[in-house]
Amino acid sequence: MIVVWQRLTNPRAIDRLANAIMWLAGMVILGILAAFLAYILYKGVPVLSWNFITGMPSDIRAGGGVGPQFFNSFYILFLSMLFSIPVALGAGIYLAEYAPASRLTDVIRLSTESLATVPSIVLGLFGMIIFVNMLGLGFSIIGGALTLSLLNLPVLVRVTEEAIRTVPASYREASLALGATKWQTIWKVVLPNALPGIITGITLTAGRALGETAILIFTAGTTVSRHLPDFDPLAAGETLAVHMWYVMAVGLVPDRVEIANGIGALLIIAILAFNLMFTIPGHLLQRKLKGK
Repeated sequence: MIVVWQRLTNPRAIDRLANAIMWLAGMVILGILAAFLAYILYKGVPVLSWNFITGMPSDIRAGGGVGPQFFNSFYILFLSMLFSIPVALGAGIYLAEYAPASRLTDVIRLSTESLATVPSIVLGLFGMIIFVNMLGLGFSIIGGALTLSLLNLPVLVRVTEEAIRTVPASYREASLALGATKWQTIWKVVLPNALPGIITGITLTAGRALGETAILIFTAGTTVSRHLPDFDPLAAGETLAVHMWYVMAVGLVPDRVEIANGIGALLIIAILAFNLMFTIPGHLLQRKLKGK
């Protein structure tokens, strides 16, 4: 018993056991994700076709497509990022480089964290009251994009601040010692080195926003323009995720299950492609900055 107890309390044995548990937990999570993706793709990939991806939807007849919804998903995502990224970068730079330790700074950080905890359906109701009703934008692409930017802001601000804080102080000191101003140091030294982390945050935020439903139901609506592509920001802006909810909840089209399966597969493929499109250049940039 004493020998067994000594072996169990051996630091190396405990370390091996901890590593085995962590590996097992990681494999379980990876297995669940792989099973989920495989099932969705198995059900949805056979539905995908050029006509499905680019065709117009149908309300009562089978064989409709999701072309306008596919376009609206990325159009609203682009507009929301266009609104939120400059604000988030400015706020992150201020909090990391300029903000003193004061109550105002604490209030800004608390407000950012509080906004991140607000349920998306509450943000959707807020957007409907402000943008749809008070400003008279109606159910539109611009209303959905503005509300979706409120969902993006907290994550982008925190990611930007943390990415900037990870840049070594010696980089700033070397730049200032060479005669650069504080803003030149931030623009030429700090931001390029923090860019891989910021790109990762943007990628994660974009993937979340691409599949958002509750916000866009209340702001962008559940209808689409009959023109494809329609760049009018005041046009109706149903997205892929909203269309999936609509056809399964209140849709009358007979092949609604196949449409939902196809939309699920299309969303997964689009999000994976979008993530790779930004992750790979960010990884290459990080290796370049590290001199590898």
